[in-house]
Amino acid sequence: MNRIAPSILSMDFLDLRKGLETLNEFGVDVLHLDIMDGAFVPNISFGPCVIKSLSKAFDGLLEAHLMIETPENYIEDFVKAGCNRIIVHAESTKHLHRLIQQIKSLGVQAGIAINPATPLSVLEEIVSEIDLILFMSVNPGFGGQSFIQSVGEKIKKAQNFKKINKNLIFEVDGGVNQSNIKEIFSLGIDLAVMGSAIFNKNDVAQNLELIQKEIKCQ
Repeated sequence: MNRIAPSILSMDFLDLRKGLETLNEFGVDVLHLDIMDGAFVPNISFGPCVIKSLSKAFDGLLEAHLMIETPENYIEDFVKAGCNRIIVHAESTKHLHRLIQQIKSLGVQAGIAINPATPLSVLEEIVSEIDLILFMSVNPGFGGQSFIQSVGEKIKKAQNFKKINKNLIFEVDGGVNQSNIKEIFSLGIDLAVMGSAIFNKNDVAQNLELIQKEIKCQ
């Protein structure tokens, strides 16, 4: 079933509780948390302390997308804060397999994010060990960017990975909006991260209603 994962990076931080209540009302079951350190990507966001508060107000799964260097030093902190899934970038660590083992040993799901210019080959030796592939359809670090069309071909090519790992989730992050969401799901995506399209225009409830109608009409 096709689903969305709202990114709180675009949410009004002065009224997070109200925003989460709206997501709960619409049955949203995944919240995407963009964690940035200003080193791996040119931006800084938030950390475990904020997530701990979010976990008390959101009914679904919390996934932390770690756009940080040496993520192995912080995995346990994010799990303790309430994250149910940890997504790391292949380029962020010297020992990717060890990092995935570390995440799984803490009883949470593990995902790997693939940047637009990162080849699928980095996943070949680890795909059977992970729960999710996050296809970055923009260069990570900032919200509001446009979907990079060439990523669509990468997603199509990656379908063979689901023959190796039948429970593998395909997620896409970047430039997803009401006008392209049906096309993106048609590529074989299970979960789409959406930020600006939900929180930056009009009423959040109205945006969610329109998005859900688009998904149902697919």
